Amino acid sequence: MLATVAVLLAAATAQVSGHYTFPKVNNAADWSYVRRADNWQSNGFVENINGNQIRCFQNNHAGAPSVLSVAAGSSINYQSNQGVFHPGPMAFYMARAPDGVDIKNWKGEGAVWFKVYHEQPGFGQQLTWSSNGKSSFPVTIPRCLKAGNYLLRAEHLALHSASQPGGAQFYVSCAQLAVTGGGNTEPSGQYLVSFPGAYRANDPGIQININWPIPTSYKNPGPAVFSC
Repeated sequence: MLATVAVLLAAATAQVSGHYTFPKVNNAADWSYVRRADNWQSNGFVENINGNQIRCFQNNHAGAPSVLSVAAGSSINYQSNQGVFHPGPMAFYMARAPDGVDIKNWKGEGAVWFKVYHEQPGFGQQLTWSSNGKSSFPVTIPRCLKAGNYLLRAEHLALHSASQPGGAQFYVSCAQLAVTGGGNTEPSGQYLVSFPGAYRANDPGIQININWPIPTSYKNPGPAVFSC
C-alpha cells in the first residue's frame, strides 16, 4: 500500500514538474510586476481558448502590485518558474490601456492586443523550438510605440498533445509596463485581436500532430507580428 502511494506521489510530482508558470520579469520578485495567474500554485495550463483565462490566465483580472518602467526599443526578460520543457512556440502580445486608466484595474477587453513576437520552429527529423528547456525569454518593446501603460502577455503554446481539438496547452501571464520614450504609433487594423477571440481550437498552429507525419511547415496562430 505504501509503495503504491509513493508511486502515485512520484507520478504527480513528475506531472507538475513538467508544467510551469511565468511569474516575473527582469529577476524581480514573483508576481510583483506580473499579475498573479490562476496557476500560481498548480503550474497548470489554459485549455479552453474561449474562456477569459486565455487572456492573462486569470478569472478575476486582479492587477499586480507594481508597474515596470521600460523604454521603448529596449529588451526585458520574461521568466518562467522552471524550464519550459514542452515543445512549442513562445509568443508575446501587448495591449495599451487608454490614457487616464489605471493599468492595475484595466482588464484588456476587446480588440486591443497586438503580437510583438512569435517563435518559429526548426525543421528536420522533428520540430524543435529554441525556447525548449529555457526559463528566461527576452522580448523587445517596439521602439515606435506610443508611450503609455501596457500589458505584456507571455504565452507558451505546448503542442505535445495537440493532435486533437483541445489538446494544446497554453501557459500564459501578463506583466504591467509603463513604456517611456518611443514614437506615436498605435497598432491598428489587422494587427489587433481580442482574448478570447484570437484563436480557434482547429487553427493549424493549435491543432497539429508534431510527431507524425513530421510537419515541414508551421503557421503560428493569431495575427502577424507587428513591427515599426
